[in-house]
Amino acid sequence: MKRKLIAAIGVAGMMAGLAACGDSETASNAKPEDRKENLTVWLMVDAQSTWPELVKDVNAQFKKKYPNVKVNVQYQGWADKAKKLDTALGGDKFPDVVELGNTETMQYILNGALAEIDPKKYENSDTWIQGLTDTCTFEGKQYCVPYYAGARVAVYNQEMLKKATGSDALPETEDAFLKAMDKVSKEYGEKDKRYSSLYLPGRYWYAAMSYVAAYGGQIAEYDEGSKEWKGTLSSPESQKGIQHFIDLVKKYNKADLTKDEQDHANVMANEKAGVIYGNGWEAGSVVDGKNNGNAKLEGKIATAGMPGPEGKALPSFIGGSDLGIVEKSKAKDLAEEWVSLFTNEKSMEVLASKNILPNNTKQLEPLKEKPETAAVANAVPDAWFTPIAPGWTSIEKEEVLKNMLLQIIKGDSVEKAAKAADAKIDELINKG
Repeated sequence: MKRKLIAAIGVAGMMAGLAACGDSETASNAKPEDRKENLTVWLMVDAQSTWPELVKDVNAQFKKKYPNVKVNVQYQGWADKAKKLDTALGGDKFPDVVELGNTETMQYILNGALAEIDPKKYENSDTWIQGLTDTCTFEGKQYCVPYYAGARVAVYNQEMLKKATGSDALPETEDAFLKAMDKVSKEYGEKDKRYSSLYLPGRYWYAAMSYVAAYGGQIAEYDEGSKEWKGTLSSPESQKGIQHFIDLVKKYNKADLTKDEQDHANVMANEKAGVIYGNGWEAGSVVDGKNNGNAKLEGKIATAGMPGPEGKALPSFIGGSDLGIVEKSKAKDLAEEWVSLFTNEKSMEVLASKNILPNNTKQLEPLKEKPETAAVANAVPDAWFTPIAPGWTSIEKEEVLKNMLLQIIKGDSVEKAAKAADAKIDELINKG
């Protein structure tokens, strides 16, 4: 299946892309000091707030080689980035380099927005984290560069856990963990009926699918016979995982069961939860007093691997970001060189020093032993991901999962809701 161009890019976009290739090839033959292009880079605000010195250093290295090339780094917010990017790609003012969340990449690969990259031109490419590499790959070709990784873990209030159980260490098995949650519920829930020892929102599909993965299930699988993807949420394994998740939600969540996880860090910051299942960095969000967090909880919030069923750790969703070079760029070679500098071993050392997971297993290894990062670093190698299928490219598919969970919360059986979700997935996922 060939990549398809969406209407936003259209024929004009293709022509611009072709022209860009020629311009880039011609310019690349010039001496570095004679290059005078502008290079626009879109990064998310995380880079601006957490590792601005890395951006500054890479720009300085780049300017030393290309003194007359102007690098314009523009920081974007997650809420409106996709809309802004789609608009930009449809016009003539677009970034040359763009950061994409790893759930976004397939959409832009399929619509022809990203240029193919050669992994050999990037340091550590032979040890890139597979889960990130997969999100950049389609039909054996790669269209983006892994930037950093993330995973979901248990984020918990050590003080609450210790007061209720006598220990501030999160139990490693689910049986022991749930017994601890029962004690925390008794200690704090009797005083506050809205307190949740384990806060799992009912429409938290990432968590639900982690339990599906724990029992050997999955969202969908590719059928070789029909050459199509098929929803598999109604399989016995998937149903068992969904039911397990729902049981935990109903027993431990004392707040609104119909919400998703968007504000769960704030729930913990308001001391209405003992444990949430979130991204490792959300531990920082809980105590960030400048952004709706609670600075009084500083030193009391920790992370640990989330215990899962059957004596194993709960499989985590592989999160993170990738960097793509826009197909329409007139300076692809410069974009390639900037991305190479920004993702090389030296740059990854900066991220690792800030407890951000690097893009490769070599530099990830030491973080598995570091107390601040051990939980999330150890969750990455065995993490799961959404179907790497042409049709799984939009929020619409995620809504299928959220709606399935909501219907079960409202009273439908797991079997009924899962079969309905499978039918919808079959309809949507093969559109690509």
